[in-house]
Amino acid sequence: MTSALTRRHFNLALAGALASAGTAHAADAWPSKPIRWVVAYPAGGGSDFLARQLAPQLGKQLGQTIIIDNRPGAAGMIGTDNAAKSPPDGYTIVTGDNGAMVFNTAMYKKVPYDPKDLAPVGFMARFPLILAVNPNAGFTSGQQLLDAIKKNPGKYSYASPGIGSPHHLAMELLKDRTGSFVVHVPYRGTALAVQDVISGQVPMMVLDTAAGLPQIKGGKVKALAVMSKKRIASLPDVPTLDELGIKGFEVTAWQGLFVPHGTPPEIVARLTQEMHKAISTPEVKARLEEFGLDVAPTDGPALASFVAQETKFWHALIKERKLSAD
Repeated sequence: MTSALTRRHFNLALAGALASAGTAHAADAWPSKPIRWVVAYPAGGGSDFLARQLAPQLGKQLGQTIIIDNRPGAAGMIGTDNAAKSPPDGYTIVTGDNGAMVFNTAMYKKVPYDPKDLAPVGFMARFPLILAVNPNAGFTSGQQLLDAIKKNPGKYSYASPGIGSPHHLAMELLKDRTGSFVVHVPYRGTALAVQDVISGQVPMMVLDTAAGLPQIKGGKVKALAVMSKKRIASLPDVPTLDELGIKGFEVTAWQGLFVPHGTPPEIVARLTQEMHKAISTPEVKARLEEFGLDVAPTDGPALASFVAQETKFWHALIKERKLSAD
């Protein structure tokens, strides 16, 4: 009996050692083929912009092509779910943002994935948000707009890239903090929303800097306030909402990098290291900062802690305001 148990323990130990060796070998050999970067939003938005700026440099460092796979729809749930259910082998990475990782589980009764199905690699960057209007909408300043929407509940409307987007929730927080009511007009992506603001169909929206700065500099929309703590370098004359009297107001559209849960820790650690290096490359960082991004790479644990804090704050607001996408 003792001999049989000894042989059994030996075989189990051997199997475990072989499995560990196999995992380590797989991690050492990674990557041996192209990597797919899932972006759960249409081309032309902030998430797509960041991925396409970062992918060539990251791929160069890893020695493999990184293919951007846009899978928009259902407030980012289609693409995020696809990534969450992909093999955890290091060949699928995905952008996770406020919407996909925080808002959706409070805004929708049924979400096809659990945010815990994705393992954090690290925080990448923040997109400052801008309160912008059609130049002919009649607003000359941020203060005038704030006064107008407060005095005329329901008279004005605002566009957003979609229900549950950071842009949508930023405006809802603004309405909450100012006691205002502005009608929400959701679109399928930033490009469609901003086009209707440019044409005058909708007077205002919240824009991220990646999508908004070209339109602002081209005179197609007008920036009245920024939603970050400080003024942004690309719009030095545009005040913060804090300066306009809404103290402590700050909302950004943040972006983190994630992989399917169960991806070998050696691969996650390598991705964290290479992402930091790529996003800090002078040419890449300069390009991102040109479009107003706050480049702030972290590791996985720091991103996980940040997501937990965001979830606590925003879920409370969504519940209090009885917001729902269903």
